Amino acid sequence: MFEYNDEFWNLARDTEEECASRFRLIDKTFEKNQIRVLEAFIKNRVSERHLFGTTGYGYDDTGRATIDKVYADVMGCESALVRHNFVSGTHTLTVCLFGILRPGDKLVCVTGKPYDSLEKVIGIGGYKNGSLADFGVRYSQVDFLNGDLDYEEISKECQDAKLVYIQRSRGYSSRRSLSVTEAEEIIRKIKKINKEIIIMIDNCYCEFVQEREPAMADLIIGSLIKNPGGGIARTGGYIVGKRNLVALCANRLTAPGIGAEVGCSLEQNREILLGLFMAPQAVANALKTAIFCASLFEKLGFSVNPGSSDSRVDIVQRIKLGDKEKMRTFCVGVQAASPIDSFVKPEEWDMPGYQEKIIMSSGSFTMGATIESSADGPMREPYAVYYQGGLNFPSGKLCVMEAAWRLIRPGSSDQGE
Repeated sequence: MFEYNDEFWNLARDTEEECASRFRLIDKTFEKNQIRVLEAFIKNRVSERHLFGTTGYGYDDTGRATIDKVYADVMGCESALVRHNFVSGTHTLTVCLFGILRPGDKLVCVTGKPYDSLEKVIGIGGYKNGSLADFGVRYSQVDFLNGDLDYEEISKECQDAKLVYIQRSRGYSSRRSLSVTEAEEIIRKIKKINKEIIIMIDNCYCEFVQEREPAMADLIIGSLIKNPGGGIARTGGYIVGKRNLVALCANRLTAPGIGAEVGCSLEQNREILLGLFMAPQAVANALKTAIFCASLFEKLGFSVNPGSSDSRVDIVQRIKLGDKEKMRTFCVGVQAASPIDSFVKPEEWDMPGYQEKIIMSSGSFTMGATIESSADGPMREPYAVYYQGGLNFPSGKLCVMEAAWRLIRPGSSDQGE
């Protein structure tokens, strides 16, 4: 394993050395974010007793309540709902959308088409079966215009909106991801149209990449098996924001009148807290891996987005491969260099919630945890793969190297069981 020729080892070594200045900037952000997290733990007097879980109804679960307070402070918001009951980022977003919107309300996505897995939740394409459309919620979206936000169209569509959805990360698209500053600029412009419009931000893949989160939003949502779980939380999601809105979401997750007061934490509290504490470091390693990936594949002649010298606002690295077989080869390489299921060969399949077949490599300790090294993408033009994660840089670097080696070495794409 990892038996590369001298030329390839030298290429990787030179690539890493060229990234050194970028890595130092990442470490500075990591330190500031670690201080932010530590201060929240200290302020809320996190104790060993908060690490243990409850069963049954989970009344008076002080660990669960403390986790909510810590998350609210880390994100700079009034209130939080952090639960292992959220089965995915899509589920967390769905709870939020259904918690806030009512029949006749209008939802506007101002960052183009949302994640594939949200299409059926919203009811895009006429899908019913319990979607927002099935409940009479109207929907419109504003696409990017020449790579930028179309503020003129946003202004028109938001006139009668109840909720505006901002997706910071790119999803399975070629459009750029949004910084905290850009998200805040959207919020300012929309609030000028109508200050009562609720602004909801999908923060998945973006936590701890910058020195702060988009706390100007009314609601911020994310998944614990991405950035904020630090590779330790095994499941869950978070909703943070205005107290009254978070309460509505809690009513949707459990039941009206019960809200956030129930829900046993089982044995998840320790992992959620430890994961959050380790998250700034995990994100820093993921960013280093992404920059190394961009730089290496640029040298090999592939189109990447972001570029190796571009600023980063999420952990996702897009590599345009232009060919089905190259997508498979890339994913096989990442899987082969992973600590779990390295012997498995990824194949595309009908993943629930997606229109096209998805191929995914995720040799992860937590299934599908994209803060760990993973690569995935829809089997459609232009056949781009999306790489993210890397709990530590050396192992993430080897995943990237193995994927690259299999692409440039003739006859290597058929390796794997």
